[in-house]
Amino acid sequence: MDPEGSRIQDDPDVRVMIAGSTLRKVKSKSWKKQRHFRLLEDGLTIWYKSRWAGRGHSTFSVTEVEAVREGHQSEVLLSIAEEFPADVCFTLVFHGRQGNLDLVADSPQEAKAWIQGVRKLIHKAQTMDEKERLDQWVWDWFQKADKNKDGKMNFKEVRTLLKMMNVEMNEEHALHLFTMADKSESGSLEIEQFVHFYRMLTQRDEVWKVFQDYSGDGEKLMLDELENLLSTEQQEGEQSSQHAQELIDRYEPSESAKKQSAMSLDGFQMYLCSREGSVFKPEHRQLYQDMSQPLSHYFISSSHNTYLLEDQLRGQSSLEAYIQALKRGCRCVEVDCWDGNDGEPVVYHGHTLTSKILFRDVISTLKEYAFKASDFPVILSLENHCGVEQQTVMAKHLSQILGDTLLTTLLDGQVPQQLPSPQELRGKILLKAKKISGPGDCVDETLTDEISDEEEMANEDAEGLSPGDPPAECLNETGKKSKSKLSRELSDLVVYCKSVHFHGFEHARSHAECCEMSSFSESKTKRLAKEAGTDFVQYNTRQLSRIYPGGLRTESSNYNPQEMWNVGCQIVALNFQTAGLEMDLNDGLFGQNGCCGYVLKPDFMRDGSTQFSPEKPKERQGYKPLRLSIQVISGQQLPKVNQKEGSIVDPLVRVEIYGVPQDQAKEETSHINNNGFNPVWNETLNFVVHAPELALVRFEVEDHDKASRNDFIGQFTLPFTCIQAGYRHIHLLSKDGTAIPPASLFVNVSISEYT
Repeated sequence: MDPEGSRIQDDPDVRVMIAGSTLRKVKSKSWKKQRHFRLLEDGLTIWYKSRWAGRGHSTFSVTEVEAVREGHQSEVLLSIAEEFPADVCFTLVFHGRQGNLDLVADSPQEAKAWIQGVRKLIHKAQTMDEKERLDQWVWDWFQKADKNKDGKMNFKEVRTLLKMMNVEMNEEHALHLFTMADKSESGSLEIEQFVHFYRMLTQRDEVWKVFQDYSGDGEKLMLDELENLLSTEQQEGEQSSQHAQELIDRYEPSESAKKQSAMSLDGFQMYLCSREGSVFKPEHRQLYQDMSQPLSHYFISSSHNTYLLEDQLRGQSSLEAYIQALKRGCRCVEVDCWDGNDGEPVVYHGHTLTSKILFRDVISTLKEYAFKASDFPVILSLENHCGVEQQTVMAKHLSQILGDTLLTTLLDGQVPQQLPSPQELRGKILLKAKKISGPGDCVDETLTDEISDEEEMANEDAEGLSPGDPPAECLNETGKKSKSKLSRELSDLVVYCKSVHFHGFEHARSHAECCEMSSFSESKTKRLAKEAGTDFVQYNTRQLSRIYPGGLRTESSNYNPQEMWNVGCQIVALNFQTAGLEMDLNDGLFGQNGCCGYVLKPDFMRDGSTQFSPEKPKERQGYKPLRLSIQVISGQQLPKVNQKEGSIVDPLVRVEIYGVPQDQAKEETSHINNNGFNPVWNETLNFVVHAPELALVRFEVEDHDKASRNDFIGQFTLPFTCIQAGYRHIHLLSKDGTAIPPASLFVNVSISEYT
């Protein structure tokens, strides 16, 4: 029962991979070492080891690889381009935040076989359906546990395997199932028998119960029974009848059941585990929002100090960091520019030991990757610390490298009353920077117009100035006051995102233009949100605001973006390189609408005369609170946290609501001892949500530890408005935001009006 069938392993490129090749693994100009790479028989695992090291080897799964780049398409391979031609070089790019693997083959033919082979395997892995995926998973485990590789598994090997799979099971029960599966009574299971054993092991009583409630004969759901279940439990209303037939066509494995328009328990379980049975409304995964409103009406996925892969003081600056952020749908990236030695501006975190990269390389990377994940506009936020000469060099690079992609003129030549829409700006890059006010102005701008946003704010925060005070003058490195100039060429490239100093909401109301935008530190934003929430919401209907982490977050930690979204701030910049709750919330909000990086704000945050304040959600027009009730039923195949022999998790589920202050809440289930394989809780958690349009719901699974902090097992975060009611699976993600199949939670969600 090789789930891959014989097809993919017969492919000539894949055959080269199975036979194995010696490839050079490259980490830097000086670190290039030969490693033996080969694809294992499962058609999924790539194994490699050093030729000298005795027993040590590494493996990774093809499913972890996102793409293969040909030639010199990484900083590392570019640095050795003179030594190795492009046709023997390639890069494996992984999902999440895992670093690239740069490889050099001995010949162009060998490189081509690996490039095409890996691409075919990725495609194969992506197109498997739920059943194939599960079979593949079982097959992988069988391979792992069949220690003597005889294609059979005795009871002792099965016991070891159950431990590896996070199953704690008493000896008798396991032996009973083993004996039932061992049809030939040989005392060992072959792969088909093992699959049967696994099926009995994973029989889901809780799914069977739901099935039984609606099935007349307990064997199958007839079309009208399935319709009844969809409209009653899954709250699908009108569309249930048409949907019932579609689900049978799509998920029922048995042809005879299909002929009767019926669904078996197997089909029902497959539907519940599919995208349509997921807690996230499938129609909200696609682009479904109106994209023709002004930019200020959207939340925009935004990154802070995009060039950093690690911390803010010593970390490495890298083009890969831009590629990773853009691939995640980020639509506002930041570039910190400083004068470089040979007339070429460089990008790094000034006055620190972070490494430097060339400004022109950053812009070339932007040109190549800006619109791969989304074709809506990218805002390039420039923190400019360069003298006039190198500012002019920057302007030249921007114009020459980006060409027509860079927006340099107003869309219709008119001074706008409101910002253009994402739809009108598709495929365009917008520069956000300071601008010389008028043609008559002398170029020697006063200092307050030059120093970068973040420095300006840092001074203001330090001196505790109120928002309306003039900014403190910035001292340069020698401690003298600096008088900086702006380059006319660079200034001319700024159209819709002109950085200005914030002089208070009153001033903005009477003087500000929609093309002017300010940056606020997290602490200032929190203060303004508390003191003048409604003013901030109104300000953000017309103008963009950018929020960035406080200067003390040198280890690249993040702040909670929800507090900023609550007052309608669009560009809430986070350190994308740092995994954790804050990035989970960002991924949760932007996981909808085609992951395009733009999410339309709720209507009460788009009306200029809105009276909404996050502190008082009950006072807004159209206030309709909702009750959210989540029955946490069970968990499936939760990964082990601790790889120690014999350790099994004690899982608990916590549900957290992030939203306006009144909606912030968390509830958790009790923990289940020693069962990560199929824990059952059957506990209900209740919430009241006052501003559901702004709320995010986060499901987190933890390993209970009475002695120390609980360990993280997996999580899933989504907007309240994207939740599907009914019996649903939640497919868990790792700390890094990547999928960890088949780990899931099974829940029953109900949403009703709160009266």
